[in-house]
Amino acid sequence: MPIIVGVDIFDKNGESIVSKRSYSETSVPLSLFDKKSDLNWVLNEQEITLGSLTLYSSSEVVLDRVLFGFALIAITAIIKLTVLFWLFVWAFDRFLATPLKNLMSQVDDVQRSQNFSKRINLSITENNEVSKLQDHMNNMLSAMEAGHKQLLEDEQAKRNWLEDAVAKRTEELQILNEKLKDLAANDSLTGALNRGNFFETAQNLLRTLQAQRSPASFILMDLDHFKTVNDTHGHFVGDKVLMHFAHTVQSFLREQDILGRLGGEEFAIFLPDTGIEDAGHLADKLRQAITKASLDVDGKTITYTVSFGVTVSEAKDNSIDALFKRADLKLYGAKDKGRDRVER
Repeated sequence: MPIIVGVDIFDKNGESIVSKRSYSETSVPLSLFDKKSDLNWVLNEQEITLGSLTLYSSSEVVLDRVLFGFALIAITAIIKLTVLFWLFVWAFDRFLATPLKNLMSQVDDVQRSQNFSKRINLSITENNEVSKLQDHMNNMLSAMEAGHKQLLEDEQAKRNWLEDAVAKRTEELQILNEKLKDLAANDSLTGALNRGNFFETAQNLLRTLQAQRSPASFILMDLDHFKTVNDTHGHFVGDKVLMHFAHTVQSFLREQDILGRLGGEEFAIFLPDTGIEDAGHLADKLRQAITKASLDVDGKTITYTVSFGVTVSEAKDNSIDALFKRADLKLYGAKDKGRDRVER
């Protein structure tokens, strides 16, 4: 874009040689600026004046030139800004947006799977804030994994403790149930079967023996003058006498024989596969052992005797009550004849 609107060249005498204008006489610019320069020539070290040169410019041309320059600067700035903007967008997406999307996706995956052993891997090599964030997230996951593992171990330990406690409590309850069964089935003082359990067990055995046509004997026993023992020495001594008697009887019995306390000082023995002779012989041995025995309690020597009624099963017997009634008659017969004896 030209900025010269006119030129004048004069010789050394001031005569015009060239005079040119880029505008017509009818459109002279508002304001003109001129610049005059002398034209010289050096020959043999002597300066020779040739003339002068005057250049003309106008304010409009200068303004157009300035506007054109500003336009170029603006276009260049826009291009640069556009390039910088897209570079920023690319860099933002490359170094921040995409890694953050990957980070959130991997965090969501860990959250959904509850697998704290996974680690964040953004595949970035630059040491920037995102890589530091990745390291912090992995450190947090490591801490969470350790905490989760510790929590599981604590929970397993508590579960094991609870299972052991339940097992121990179950065992204690089983032992307690066995004790309750024993208490329900046995006399708590002497250890012999209680009345109900004795008759039930004897009835079942009698039914089996009758089906096999095997004999069974029933011995009914009663401690002589036991009320006198309680009244004279007290119930504590009386209990000791009952325990001594039950222990003595039990030492003479076989494994299949059963001993029961029917109430107070009355006891009974059921002897499977035993005839009347063997049952009578056993009753005699028991009577003699009790008669010869003495019991020392709190410095007191206690002796006592027992009366026995012995009977054996018959083919018509379907109930243990029949044997009990016959043995009871025999027992009262022994008492009527002076006690400390066996009736069969």
